Amino acid sequence: MIHPTSVIETGAVLGQNVKVGPFCYIAANVVIGDNTVLESHVVLKGPTVIGKGNHFYQFTSIGEDCQDKKYNGEPTELIIGDNNVFRENCTVHRGTIQDKGVTRIGSNNLFMNNTHVAHDCVIGDNVIFASGAQSAGHVHIGDWAILGGMSGIHQFCHIGAHAFIGGGSIVVKDVPPYLMAHGSHAVPAGLNVEGLKRRGFSADAILEVRRAYKEVYRKGLTVQEALDALAEKSAEFPEVKAFTDFIANSSRGIIR
Repeated sequence: MIHPTSVIETGAVLGQNVKVGPFCYIAANVVIGDNTVLESHVVLKGPTVIGKGNHFYQFTSIGEDCQDKKYNGEPTELIIGDNNVFRENCTVHRGTIQDKGVTRIGSNNLFMNNTHVAHDCVIGDNVIFASGAQSAGHVHIGDWAILGGMSGIHQFCHIGAHAFIGGGSIVVKDVPPYLMAHGSHAVPAGLNVEGLKRRGFSADAILEVRRAYKEVYRKGLTVQEALDALAEKSAEFPEVKAFTDFIANSSRGIIR
């Protein structure tokens, strides 16, 4: 299962049924879970812990030192969950001590070709980075979010669960859950209703999320006025609470 042209340093830990194709490099401080596949020319550095069933295509670079100029060789980490796919030329960097020292990627994510996850990012589950999508440092992306091709996320921005970022968009503020956003700089473009339907949201929940969106974006209210108006519905519907909690906790401010 290990091609003879690949280099695996002493100390690297490979689980059962790990396949390593030709011309790969695995550093000593890398742990790889069962049933993971490395195609050709994959570079894994660390400290990095990789879960089960991941698939790395050719010329991916995972766990490399970050590109932050403050980084000075500290032993920061990258932690990856299960069943992720990293397509050609995808790059993922470890964290920095200026944050929590770790970059985290959940499970069941798809990173298409030429995508980038920078230092200290936190990526949830079932996220899609379409071709060329890039996230700067300290970005948080919620479950089921989709980043369109060639989109870029400014450092420290948060993207809420089930959000959809249109292709070529530049995001410089936080994007609340369920929103579609597009443009440079990105602005709201309604709700990702089709995505919510596909993921099993009830008709009542979608209706209340629509009403919450209108309170924030259509009535000319301040953010605080909108949150106050939604307090009762937030207590009744967890889907609305997720929306309002995200907005209330936004440090960069939401897209408007």
